[in-house]
This record gives sequence, C-alpha cells and structure tokens, in this order.
Amino acid sequence: MRKVGPYGVETLPYVCDADLGPATYVDVPAAPAGCRGALTERARLHWSRADGGDPAALAEEFLAAHGLPLHDLTRPVTGRHGDGVCGAALYLSAAAGALLTGAPTGAPEPAPTLPDLVVVVYQHGRVRITPPGPPRRWWLGEWTESWTPREHAAAVDAVRAAIGRGDVYQSNIVGHAAAPYTGDPLPALRRLGALPGARYGGVLTGDGWAIGCASPETLVEVTDGQVITRPIKGTRPATAAGRAELLASAKERAEHIMIVDLERNDLARIARTGSVTVDDLFAVRRWCDLWQAESTVRATVADGLGLADLLRATCPGGSVTGAPKLAALTQISALEPVGRGASMGALGWVAPGRVDLGLTIRTAAADGQRLHTWAGGGITWDSDPYAEVAEAAAKTTPIRATLAGR
Repeated sequence: MRKVGPYGVETLPYVCDADLGPATYVDVPAAPAGCRGALTERARLHWSRADGGDPAALAEEFLAAHGLPLHDLTRPVTGRHGDGVCGAALYLSAAAGALLTGAPTGAPEPAPTLPDLVVVVYQHGRVRITPPGPPRRWWLGEWTESWTPREHAAAVDAVRAAIGRGDVYQSNIVGHAAAPYTGDPLPALRRLGALPGARYGGVLTGDGWAIGCASPETLVEVTDGQVITRPIKGTRPATAAGRAELLASAKERAEHIMIVDLERNDLARIARTGSVTVDDLFAVRRWCDLWQAESTVRATVADGLGLADLLRATCPGGSVTGAPKLAALTQISALEPVGRGASMGALGWVAPGRVDLGLTIRTAAADGQRLHTWAGGGITWDSDPYAEVAEAAAKTTPIRATLAGR
C-alpha cells in the first residue's frame, strides 16, 4: 500500500476471487455492465468528517487528478478517458451530505470505521486473480435495535408536535439495528444487491468495512445535459389491496408531493431557468414485497455545473430528510439515537458526461464485527406512530432475511 497526496489517498493492487466470475470483479452500483470484468483499481480516496475540509470539493479534485475531470458536466465526452481510466465509484455518507448543508452533527455513528467519503478510480487492464481460500461458515446473530418500538413511536410524536408548531412540514425518521456475525460478509452483501427491484444493487469494500446496497431510488443522474432525480415516498405491501390503498391514500400522496416540491427546488439551484419538470408523478413501482410511489423530476443542467456543486445541491436526498431540508436535518440530529452510517447517503458511478448515484436506502454495512441496517419513513401530521414503526419493519424484513441467507 502506498500513500499519495495530502488526503489519505491510497493506491492498491486489485485482487478478486477466482470463483466469483468476471461479472462480479467490480460490483459497484451503476458501474458499466460491459466493463466490470475488465476493470482494475487505480487509486482511492477515503475521507472522514474528522479530517476536515469539503468532501464535495475533495471528490472533484481527486477525480480530476486521476484522469476524470468533472468540473463541467455539460462538456461533450468523446472516446475513452486518459490512460485507460473508465470511471469511479463514489460514496458519500448522509453525515457528509448534512455537513454540506450546514446541518448540526448528529448522534455518534454505530459503525465508526466506515469512511464518510470514498472515491475509487478504475481503469481497464488485466485483472489479477488470486485462488480462493477455504469457505468460511456464515453465521448471523440476533438483531439489536437502536431504539424500542415505543421510543420510535415517541420520535414520530415529536415530529408531529414540531409540525404543529410550524417548525417543519415533514421529517424522515430512521432507526438502526446491528447483529454480530462470523465468516465472510461479502456473499451476504452481494445477495442483498441482487434483490429484485434493486436499481442500485452492488457492493463497495474497503479495509475493514463493506457496504451492500439494494436501493431502487435514484438520488441524482446526469447524462446528455439532463439532471434527474427519482424520489420514492409511500409504501404498502405488494398485494392488489396494498396497491389500491397506496393509490387512494391522501396522506401518502401529500407526503410524496411535498418531497417532489423539495426536489424541484434542489434541482432549480443547478438547472437552467425554467427547465425543471416533473414526469410520472406518483407512479407505483415494486421492490421485493412492497409497492412504492416514485416520481421523476428532470431539468437541463446549467452551464458549467461541476460535480461538487451537484453534490452540494442534492445531498442528502430530500426523501430521507424532509422539508424544509435544513430544519428537518436539525430535528433528525436531535431525535435519532445513532448516526445513519452507510444509509441515506449516495453510492454509484461517475465519469465525464455521466453521473449516476443511488440513494442508499435498503442498505447494509459490515464493520468487521457486526452487520448494520437502517430503515425509516417520512412523518407528516397525519402519521400514525405505530404504523410508521410497522412500515420501517416491513422495509428491513427482506434485507435481514437475505443477509441471513433465507
């Protein structure tokens, strides 16, 4: 391992398991499918809030230094990038996103070994294969919640009281759980990424940590001068009755449209004037055993928009914060018992002319000793506290079953 530059940059050899097959050499969400069997790691950046500085600017500077200039996302791209570079994985935690908005620091992180920013640059080259070791038995212990159902319900009541005072219109409240494990967590995290409906399914790993994502939600996508976000709000069981109930729910529709308006405002900060539009308002999609409502907000990118300004405008995602965003983040930091860790952040692929980042909902992380999951929901004045507790449990049930191998 070799240290490079002032920000803890590491240049590492690429190693993969021979029995996984070429499609899993690089399993980063949104990485080009046709490239995954021919990519090797060129360089990486790990950053944590304690390091100081601006994570959005650090990411843009690091990528430019390694052949991926993203300071102007409107520039046309022709051919392959310098020195065989293909693109990069980009991960930004919810805490780092909150930092970009000026929100207060939240509760301590349950998995402090996880960085807050990871950038991994990949190039085309010969993949070095190492023989797999003997299989390690996988065991996953009991889950311990970061709060009880009663404490979760009390947080919902606190949000409703804040709405009554006019402090916020909506806040998204997230709970956490952890379970001990033995064995290699990567197969379990890969199973998670393969769940049906996981638009951003995949795994990102580092020294002593790994993140597995099965997110269906687009935080931000930029291609051909267009910027898109697809907020998801509103959940019901994936039955005919559940779909009808979701479509008929005034509460879910009001919650959803509130976030769509927030996302329209976020994109307007980085778009050409008058170009923001909404497509497919409140469209019902399926993820595993759940129906969810999704909208598409689209705009034309303003001239000269760079990656750093894109991250500042869109992180953290409005569907996992609330409205107004800064007021909701302030309330979240006071109510949630632990930090959001790998959840509710951004994870995906970036390259000149293309940014495709998923919102890290339906996400788990391993820190060397425990697996971590997070789940929650948006709270409005009409929210029923124990129904919100049940909704969070419904979201995390398929994740925990998949991690356990069921």
